[in-house]
Amino acid sequence: MGYHDPGAPWNLQSDRDPSSWNDDVITEFRAKAGHVGGDYDGTPLILLTTTGARSGVARVVPLAPNYRDGTLYLSSFREDRDPDWFHNIRADPAVIVEIGDQVCPALARPLAGAEYDEFADWVRQHNLLLAEFEKTIDRPVPLVTIHFS
Repeated sequence: MGYHDPGAPWNLQSDRDPSSWNDDVITEFRAKAGHVGGDYDGTPLILLTTTGARSGVARVVPLAPNYRDGTLYLSSFREDRDPDWFHNIRADPAVIVEIGDQVCPALARPLAGAEYDEFADWVRQHNLLLAEFEKTIDRPVPLVTIHFS
């Protein structure tokens, strides 16, 4: 499935209010210990809770986990700007990651500089969907590593 595939879950949300896109997914994820059906059936997901950079309010977003060796990393397919969760992590790296029925405190670290360059080169070779998406934007794709406490 490619980034622009009209059947991809991220391309099926256009008729809904963006502020509610994730509500049903979050509810189902928590009710079924990380298993979600519908458009995301069979897709591994995690829930990431960040603290709003301006509001100070806990914000939860479902994301697809990616791994490089044993390191969990996150990115985004947001075209117009970096996602809110990325800005929140820059302000406060303390996060909660829900994997299945496990709730894990962690620290999130946005990658930058030479470390970003090396990691992004690896991602381009191993995550073809993200590499395809990166060609459609005019900024570096956000990359964040998660380190569990």
